[in-house]
Amino acid sequence: MDNRDLKYTAYLTILQEELIPAMGCTEPIAIAYAAAMARKTLGELPDRIEIEASDNILKNVKSAIVPNTGHLKGIEAAAVAGALVGNADKILEVISSVDDTGKKDITDYLKSKKVIVKPSKSDLIFNIVVTVYKGNSDASVQISHFHTNIVRIVKNGKIIGNNLPCDEEVNVLQNADRALLNVKDIVDFAGSVKIAEIKDILQRQIDYNMAIAVEGLKNDWGANIGSVLLKTYDCDDIKIRAKAMAAAGSDARMSGCELPVVIVSGSGNQGLTASVPVIEYARALKASSETLYRALVVSNLVTIHQKTGIGKLSAYCGAVSAGVGAGAGITWLHDGRFEEIAHTIVNALAIISGIICDGAKPSCAAKIASAVDAGILGFYMYQNGQQFYGGDGIIQKGVENTIKNIGRLGSIGMRETDKEIIKIMLNR
Repeated sequence: MDNRDLKYTAYLTILQEELIPAMGCTEPIAIAYAAAMARKTLGELPDRIEIEASDNILKNVKSAIVPNTGHLKGIEAAAVAGALVGNADKILEVISSVDDTGKKDITDYLKSKKVIVKPSKSDLIFNIVVTVYKGNSDASVQISHFHTNIVRIVKNGKIIGNNLPCDEEVNVLQNADRALLNVKDIVDFAGSVKIAEIKDILQRQIDYNMAIAVEGLKNDWGANIGSVLLKTYDCDDIKIRAKAMAAAGSDARMSGCELPVVIVSGSGNQGLTASVPVIEYARALKASSETLYRALVVSNLVTIHQKTGIGKLSAYCGAVSAGVGAGAGITWLHDGRFEEIAHTIVNALAIISGIICDGAKPSCAAKIASAVDAGILGFYMYQNGQQFYGGDGIIQKGVENTIKNIGRLGSIGMRETDKEIIKIMLNR
């Protein structure tokens, strides 16, 4: 792909927009970011906080531990942390610098001040409005569609910041159109992109995501899925290590680890799943840094491509898309190109597309392990002359047709499933 090609520029921009650092589960961190920006707008510490959140935000925040809060969970903790000790300029690392005094202040505020959570008045799947009050003054910040997209800032009833109407489509709110993604061009781009243009963002992904994966194995986090896998199966088997390391990163992240993760499709778990198995395979194969970078381009963009049709939040588990992306990246490391990668994707999607998302919590690590396993099996199936065919369930001839079907399943077919999951989780 020529670097003057529209798609070359778009794909590079997509990587730059998507592969950003975040500390903690991104939904509570988005709430903390909104709260920190509202406090900054108010100009003083609030004495009351109100949060409106869409059902999918409520689902994803309910069971996630918010880092740097002393292991507190939920929307209230995230909002108070952002409003009291957050630094809005750090965006998704908004509460990365909180000392012990700050943690105590969060706890004391939750005990002594009014923090109200309300369901969103909007029909948007992703919508957060945080309003902070001090005396007769107030300020509110609205984030819609994705985690850093502030669409409106209001102070004392006056709009002082207005991006786009909150009901605008998400694809007009980002600089690069994700609809331009397709597997053939992703593979072409991965082989032709100048390493100097991707090295820094991908090396940061390697450094950050492997650091939290190592931490997940080293200490007691969550259900310790990564450690269980290595203790139970052959820890010298790269297939086991690849999924164990990815799971270990999630073990730590879902349980409040204060290390950052480079996210993909707005998710740290997806960022870990799309990168760590590929990195482990590259090390086992003694692949060059350049080969690893190009494999990560494949994995990240294949993940984003699948998620574009599904949406940021859904009843469809995002780890599935990232596990399939990892399988594609691992295929690249074995010198597979479009044909091999396309078959790996289709095989993996045929295996694993039934996992639901029931919020962020320790069991995400186990789902990640299963998704990575499917991605790996999808590759080894094709390597051994085996594949699933169009007409096998929701699989359709042609990788793009299958990805389109998965997008339809996740965005339309699972809407009622999503509603029931939320009802179950929120005891409605």
